[in-house]
Amino acid sequence: MRLLLIACLTSLVFQLQAQNKIWEETEQEKEERLAWWTNDRFGLFIHWGLYALPARHEWVRNRERITNQAYQKYFEQFNPDLYDPAEWAKMAKAAGMKYAVITAKHHEGFTLFDSKYTDYKATNTPYGKDLLTAWVEAFRAEGLKVGFYYSLIDWHHPHFTIDRIHPLRQGSAKEYAKLNKGRDISKYREYLHNQVKEILTGYGKIDILWLDFSYPGEHGKGREDWGSVELLKMVRDLQPNIIVNNRADLSDYEGSWDFVTPEQFKVPKWPTVNGKKVPWETCQTFSGSWGYHRDENTWKDIKQLLVLLVESVSKGGNLLLNVGPTARGAFDYRAQDRLEKMGEWMKFNGRSIYGCTQAPAEFEAPPNTLLTYNEKTNRLYVHLLDYPLQNFVLKGYKGKVKYAQFLHDGSEIQVKKPYGHAFDFDMGDKDMNLSLPVNKPNIEIPVIELILE
Repeated sequence: MRLLLIACLTSLVFQLQAQNKIWEETEQEKEERLAWWTNDRFGLFIHWGLYALPARHEWVRNRERITNQAYQKYFEQFNPDLYDPAEWAKMAKAAGMKYAVITAKHHEGFTLFDSKYTDYKATNTPYGKDLLTAWVEAFRAEGLKVGFYYSLIDWHHPHFTIDRIHPLRQGSAKEYAKLNKGRDISKYREYLHNQVKEILTGYGKIDILWLDFSYPGEHGKGREDWGSVELLKMVRDLQPNIIVNNRADLSDYEGSWDFVTPEQFKVPKWPTVNGKKVPWETCQTFSGSWGYHRDENTWKDIKQLLVLLVESVSKGGNLLLNVGPTARGAFDYRAQDRLEKMGEWMKFNGRSIYGCTQAPAEFEAPPNTLLTYNEKTNRLYVHLLDYPLQNFVLKGYKGKVKYAQFLHDGSEIQVKKPYGHAFDFDMGDKDMNLSLPVNKPNIEIPVIELILE
């Protein structure tokens, strides 16, 4: 009897595990599927929609409680006559980016593509064309991988039930019930699945899918509202090699997501799930808004942006850096400036980013530096956030370094005993000292490349 009970319990466990699984894949297969993404490290996010016209943040409908009727004027005026995706792609490539993700639909419900399930789309505006077709072609032409962001939320759809983040939200449960009379979330769920199928079948191979976002709980929405299990099974079936983020409220379902997404946040260490390091990507803005915000002025300077990139890679992650194009379809001049400057740095120092990850634990990062490491080439990269004065001691590195050079120009950095006139420099037996030039190289963040033994 006891053996029978154990067998029954074991069978039940296996059944539950099978139920909480989107698809079958080994760890090695997943690693191979994500290999290009973990190698490339740096991508472009693009938030673009009708909110570019009011130019007051992409959540302007939510913040200002704007109705569909009041928001309609932006639909009627949408005509990005300067839209040139080939120019966008060239800027992204020049900045050192290797992939890009664009908002096929954001929370406002407006689609950049010619969906057959709605009239609220770019082809019905004065512009009159599907914006994604040209975008995909342009970015692929520059050798960049392409991805789509699709909002699970839709403030325009008549059957998307009003909840705590909807522009028409109210206070009490009774008021929500009254507001939602006649709305059927199952009809919206079908619409959502149909549109995701459209973007995954109408543009060839899609490399990344960003689904955004879940907020379960009172007057919120989660996996049941989206039909997330069926949705992700469809995604995996349509695009088996696609990489998917983790915002469909299926954290406990195996195969439902590929990477975690800390937003506008610098992680203190490599993120883990159940104690295991997981693939991750931080999405960040140049300023405080994802969509074009004319008057927003908290723009990060070039050093802040480079530190974001380097620090992400130093902890095993990627950076997805966002641009919000204007209503006419151009990149803001401040975004162009930052992209150009990042490209200048990446041209000479990209080797410390691509194919790199967190350094082995045996290498201690000196003060005011960040380390990245390329396992294939066995090279360690020391990013100098604060340029030191001549003597640069690497604790515990003695006997581990074959050669040292600046990455930007390949010039040798000599290993020498520290120089200090009338001072006995205390250095451990396992430490080594690099003799740096007094003048900082003309690079925002100089990088020392250490070729290891």
